[in-house]
Amino acid sequence: MPVIFASPAELLGQEGRDLGVTEWLAIDQRRIDGFAEATEDRQWIHVDPARAKAGPFGATIAHGYLTLGLFAHFLPQLIDVRQLAMGINVGLDRLRFLAPVRVDARIRGQGTILGAEEIKGAVQLTTRLTVQIEGEDKPACVGDVLGRYFPA
Repeated sequence: MPVIFASPAELLGQEGRDLGVTEWLAIDQRRIDGFAEATEDRQWIHVDPARAKAGPFGATIAHGYLTLGLFAHFLPQLIDVRQLAMGINVGLDRLRFLAPVRVDARIRGQGTILGAEEIKGAVQLTTRLTVQIEGEDKPACVGDVLGRYFPA
């Protein structure tokens, strides 16, 4: 369940707030292949299971940008801002890919609010999103997401 904020103004002063974790999401070869087709990134470590089995990761791995793209899937599971005219993605302050996501692994998002400030008629929120890999010590990636929430 996402943490619910009644309005963008309620985000102010929430620095350090733990947003919890999302449900697990399986990363199967079909999803990896679909991303490869959409981005035309068909490197063998992603799309050739036979060759990848003998490669450095022992299996195919998800593209780092596939994992990053799933931020859009995880964030609404962590935070729900109400009385909103619109929310926009401003970008990322930091992004690090720390561990590969092997085919058939399960990942989930964990969020923490780093900062919130009023800016240009909106509240700009910085949320650290950590993508965890089930059974692994290192996360797949960590990024500080910037979003602007415009009140209705």
